[in-house]
Amino acid sequence: MREGYEGTGPGAITPDGCAVELYARLPVGDEPDVIAAAVPAGARILELGSGVGRMTHALLERGFEVTAVDESAEMLERVRGARTIHSPVERLDLGETFDVVLLASFLVHVGDVEVRRGMLRTCVRHLAKGGCVLIQREGEDYHTDVPRERVDPSGFTVRIVSSEPVGDGVDSVRAEYVFPDATWTQTFRARPLTRQQFEEALGEAGLRVDRYLTADRMWVRAVPVTGG
Repeated sequence: MREGYEGTGPGAITPDGCAVELYARLPVGDEPDVIAAAVPAGARILELGSGVGRMTHALLERGFEVTAVDESAEMLERVRGARTIHSPVERLDLGETFDVVLLASFLVHVGDVEVRRGMLRTCVRHLAKGGCVLIQREGEDYHTDVPRERVDPSGFTVRIVSSEPVGDGVDSVRAEYVFPDATWTQTFRARPLTRQQFEEALGEAGLRVDRYLTADRMWVRAVPVTGG
């Protein structure tokens, strides 16, 4: 387990505190539709941090070709129908490029700045000419609107219990997922980024915002500063 990360509940827990059984239960939202509307039909997608394949499977159903990358072998065992790569995102180098590189799950907010830089370099390294990077960022009140909870229509409750500073601009966030038959918790470290800080981080990696894809600006289409 990484320092500052923890997970509890039934089944395997990954080094960043994610429970495999939990993520296998979580429904996919409207994210695949957001992605599909922002990229060419049938595009080759490199999905970084795919987990159990919630979005992978939805994108495959929409006709995309997906390569799913995750650092957890237990997560990748749940992925069906896609090529899978077991690797930390920040160290990935496949020697090939893709029409779309997908960095979802708020990975851009990882607490370690060097890991974030590595992830964004991975995005750029694997991007084909004319391609784009799709990034999911935190909502602008993610760390301040706490505690909060949401009851999912499928019958479970997700709570962001707390977000406490631990130094160097990083918060320790604790989340709970309560199902009728089981409860999981996850504690992880996240670095809040204002819109300006986020765009500066992209610029450092040679990317720029092409457009924000959702009204809340949580989904972003980025392209290389030169070209794209």
